[in-house]
Amino acid sequence: MAQKQEPGKIPNGVKFLFGGLAGMGATCFVQPLDLVKNRMQVATSKEHKTSLHLIKHIVKSEGPFAMYSGLSAGLLRQATYTTTRLGIYTWLFEKASGPSGQPPNFFTKAGLGMVAGVVGSFVGTPAEVSLIRMTSDGRLPPAERRNYKNVVDALVRIVSEEGLFTLWRGAVPTMGRAMVVNAAQLASYSQAKQGLLQTGYFSENILLHFCASMISGLVTTAASMPVDIAKTRIQNMKMIDGKPEYKGALDVLGKVVKKEGFFSLWKGFTPYYMRLGPHTVLTFIFLEQMNKLYKQIVLGEADAKGGGL
Repeated sequence: MAQKQEPGKIPNGVKFLFGGLAGMGATCFVQPLDLVKNRMQVATSKEHKTSLHLIKHIVKSEGPFAMYSGLSAGLLRQATYTTTRLGIYTWLFEKASGPSGQPPNFFTKAGLGMVAGVVGSFVGTPAEVSLIRMTSDGRLPPAERRNYKNVVDALVRIVSEEGLFTLWRGAVPTMGRAMVVNAAQLASYSQAKQGLLQTGYFSENILLHFCASMISGLVTTAASMPVDIAKTRIQNMKMIDGKPEYKGALDVLGKVVKKEGFFSLWKGFTPYYMRLGPHTVLTFIFLEQMNKLYKQIVLGEADAKGGGL
């Protein structure tokens, strides 16, 4: 009986590849929202009242294509972070499964997700630093802009001008954010999906996945934004009189609350949420379709369905 399932099994390496490609595909759609979120978070004053006001300002002063500034860094981040995260999670999931293949319990899955998120975020931090800088560059005066040509130019210049370890600046809050995001996403997505199914109005399909992902995105956004804003400020900071602008994540949070108000910790909430929800939905839709095509073309399953990790 067990051997009949083997022909339909997708190799782990292919799963990792599809995970990264799915994340990169989703990024192509949500990159403008990522840019808006980063600009809102690095702003130390109320430069823009709303996300829409910021979008109008960017298009007017920098041109419409400026909304995709930092796309190469965003794609590299998905190629490193998402691929590693999904790869580690799949490997740990298989290790934690029972002898007859039964999946681990909910809390174990959450723990595995947190571990996978931490490892993936560490690997993806250099691309994250480049992304933050490239998307934030346009708000600076022309004389202060870094003007990175692309993500490769950003990485090379960061190493040559500021040292290798600058690529991992903000790694600790980045990994902390990854733990919060993965734990919140797993818990809220599972509960939202279960609750929606119990209403009787939903069945196991893309609509259910879309609605559960958007609810999960809302919970995850609220939980992770303070950590995310600390990460963003640290990765974008400059040296002032030979000293770093912030001492660490707690220093960022303290200064933000003191100077900008408590609710500034959720600055950029709308673009963050509007990015996180659709990115999750698109990632899994792309992943399902790639898995389905692989099973049909490579494994020869005419009636194949998607199936995620």
